[in-house]
Amino acid sequence: MAMSRRKFLQGLGAVSVVVAGGGVYRAADQGVFSVGNGPAYEPWTDWRTQAAEGPLRLVQSGILASNPHNSQPWRFDVSENRIDVYADTARSIGTVDPFLREMYTGVGCALENMMLTAAAVGYTADIELMPSASDPSHTATITLTEGTPNASALYRAIPNRHTNRGAYDQERPVSQAMLDDMAALSDMNDIRVMWLDTETQKTRFVNGTLAAAEALIADVQQQEDSDKWVRHTWDEVQQEGSGITYDAQQMGVFLTTFAKMGTRLSPEAAGPFFVDATERHLAGATAFGILLARDVMDNSQRLQGGRYWQRLHLWGTDNGLGMQPLNQMCERADRERQLEIEPTFTNVLAELVNDSNWTALMPFRFGYPIQQALPSPRRPVEAVLV
Repeated sequence: MAMSRRKFLQGLGAVSVVVAGGGVYRAADQGVFSVGNGPAYEPWTDWRTQAAEGPLRLVQSGILASNPHNSQPWRFDVSENRIDVYADTARSIGTVDPFLREMYTGVGCALENMMLTAAAVGYTADIELMPSASDPSHTATITLTEGTPNASALYRAIPNRHTNRGAYDQERPVSQAMLDDMAALSDMNDIRVMWLDTETQKTRFVNGTLAAAEALIADVQQQEDSDKWVRHTWDEVQQEGSGITYDAQQMGVFLTTFAKMGTRLSPEAAGPFFVDATERHLAGATAFGILLARDVMDNSQRLQGGRYWQRLHLWGTDNGLGMQPLNQMCERADRERQLEIEPTFTNVLAELVNDSNWTALMPFRFGYPIQQALPSPRRPVEAVLV
């Protein structure tokens, strides 16, 4: 795709700042000129060029799934005809997810990638969720037998799916037919999606999400727990192979370069930037939805919700849509429950859902993106095996 004049000038300005400041070496050291490169990004290309054999192919797909804060909270115990999948609670995002709602949802996303891959490479796969009553971290057992290969469009979208945090085209609405197709992707009795299709709903959601972002940074422990997953240096990105990177935030060439070249901010100082980013995401959205579960505290339903989210995101990728979770209100609602304080955001979510049989599992935004999303770092298969 040809670079636009605006992007060229932004890039030229960023590079000029770097050169004028005598920081070419630091720019290279911080990965300013190496976006999406290095060992931390190889799992995305390995999926295409170095396909693993047997059940490890499923794990190779699982690690590319959507997950909270790019924490990659999963472990895999692989044998010849079986994979046991575990939630890696050591990779919790702390008080941002005090009841592990997002963690289990993220593992569910990995499960969906694995099941799609099993069919594509010729396995018949049976999955049992939460198979061990005594071990809540044992999220699933996948049993494999030989079958007929059936590679779906969702499977083929796996290496192209990335969270798109940029602006979406405000002049190009998502059609009702597409909304209906996305809703039909759920075959689960306990999981469904609702679309926020009235101006009242949208305004309430935008105001609630922005207020939740402000409440989150005012909560010292939540802000510190979130900040632990920000990778400031290029070495951190490559060594950890996980976490939140500046490149994936889609802030533009100039601001991304500035962030990479600058001194790491304290969690307190970084907080306003999180609120600003939230405001930017809300303003740049085309449409909003909320994944619903009958019981968001039930781990099986969280896993099912993750499987559905992964389907939605893969389907969106295949059909030209960008998607991004906006979990701020759910994160504050969980924190309210943990601290036993006024249920401000719990109530806002309940008003939005407006159905006592359902609760909010994960809000999100979507639309036709203006720019392509960038990949996030990933840990290799060998790092996640039991």
